[in-house]
Amino acid sequence: MPKLAERPYRADVLAIDDTPENLQLLSQLLTDRNYKVRSVTKGRTALRAAQAAPPDLILLDINMPEMGGYEVCEQLKADERTREIPVIFISALGETLDKVRAFQVGGVDFVTKPFQVEEVLARIETHLQLCSLRQQLQAQNQQLQQEIRDRKLAQETFTKAFRASPSPIVITTLEEGRFLEVNLSFLRLSGYTRNEVIGYRINELDLGLDTRRYTEGLAQLEEAGVLQNWEFELRTKAGDHRTVLLSVELIELQGHRCALAIANDITERKRLENEFISLVSHELKTPMNSLIGALDLVGTGQLGSLTDKGQQMVTMAINNAERLVRLVNDILDLERMKSGTLTLHPKRCDLPTVFEQAATVMQAMAQSAQITLVVEPIEVQLRVDCDRIQQLLTNLLSNAIKFSSPGGTVWLTAQITEEKPRDSRQPSASPQGGEGEAARDGCVNSAPLSPAPLPSAACCLHVTVRDQGRGIPADKLRLIFERFQQVDASDARAKGGTGLGLSICQQIVQQHGGQIWAESTLGEGSTFNVLLPLGGYTPLTFSN
Repeated sequence: MPKLAERPYRADVLAIDDTPENLQLLSQLLTDRNYKVRSVTKGRTALRAAQAAPPDLILLDINMPEMGGYEVCEQLKADERTREIPVIFISALGETLDKVRAFQVGGVDFVTKPFQVEEVLARIETHLQLCSLRQQLQAQNQQLQQEIRDRKLAQETFTKAFRASPSPIVITTLEEGRFLEVNLSFLRLSGYTRNEVIGYRINELDLGLDTRRYTEGLAQLEEAGVLQNWEFELRTKAGDHRTVLLSVELIELQGHRCALAIANDITERKRLENEFISLVSHELKTPMNSLIGALDLVGTGQLGSLTDKGQQMVTMAINNAERLVRLVNDILDLERMKSGTLTLHPKRCDLPTVFEQAATVMQAMAQSAQITLVVEPIEVQLRVDCDRIQQLLTNLLSNAIKFSSPGGTVWLTAQITEEKPRDSRQPSASPQGGEGEAARDGCVNSAPLSPAPLPSAACCLHVTVRDQGRGIPADKLRLIFERFQQVDASDARAKGGTGLGLSICQQIVQQHGGQIWAESTLGEGSTFNVLLPLGGYTPLTFSN
């Protein structure tokens, strides 16, 4: 049956009466008000008409030859095609029993002849509206039932996937960290039973989680709604340690914020990485060092004199061999840092001394490139891994010098700041939203030591390396701290870089609990910023 609003007439009405005058009156009355009217004088004919094209409403007389109105209504209600059509009886019979009988056989209303026009119209309109509402309700119920079936199917599918997943999966409340659901893979990984986990808080199980990192991770999850590739150590019930890589997403269950975490056990992968690092360290570095030593003997003439062309070839071979050794060393350093097998050795060191040593190492390079190197330290003593901090500074200075034009200046400065570094395990980004910078290289001009202003709330050492180079495009700022990334593909060839220097810098800073980022303007230069926490990592002392 078409919806009423979709047709050019208000409704399709089937009028059944054995008196033609009555039919004519009803037909005229309804047609004038934009109803479509079909008139029938016999009951059996009316049944066939209703079954062939079900109307929206039926007006039915009771007393008719061959088949009376009660029988017609009973057969209409017995047929699925016409069962829902509202039937209004219009009859001269006005006894109560007649009306009761009309309702018993399925009628929805009863109008006594002679009728009032307004009454008939009002009753017709009322039952058409009720019919329309019933159709809408049925459609909504069908839609709701379909949604329930779809949701039930989705829930069953999720439950099966959740339970059968080879990856450990857990669902916890966000605020309390209480386990709501875990799958079999997590129970196998952790060694706990379901009863030992469900309903308990994370800190009630001896999982060996780093409390500080866990708190920082929760803060990031609340801020971003997702946490990707979060690596941490998990202690099993048996006391074994497993390295796990987590992906966590903030979800809502029954009005409560929860965390859905999918884990990946990378313990074996980490072991293989460490074995590979050890293998490369021995199997590649050792023969390369022997090769460089042999080339040095040839190049210095100890094994006989060389022609100019031969000397040129030996020098080129030595340079490329040394570059390969640097690349191997950079890869080993980076992998050790990322895998956590490279241990920091913090000790007290004077910042001016560290600055001076880094500048001295880079002095020859700066002079060769005709770059002035300006060093402006502050007189402060701190506790860090001095060798790694010097490696950080020389890498940054080397980049700045390489990418500066002759006659330019590179500045190495420091100050105490109250600005706090954000989580050191996240990608380094500038305050404008960009990430670090790509590679650059300089004469040494030392500025006088400036006394460090030490406000009571001071928390960080802010080190900057600034150059006047070509600058870095905005779309590259987010890439340069990744391994083997260069601002230009020709940089590695032209500048001799490995593409790992900034990745190593980032790892050094992160291992000290700090933050590194770059700011750059094309054609004007770049500034690398390093924030190292003073109070949070190790105690410091300051000298005047």
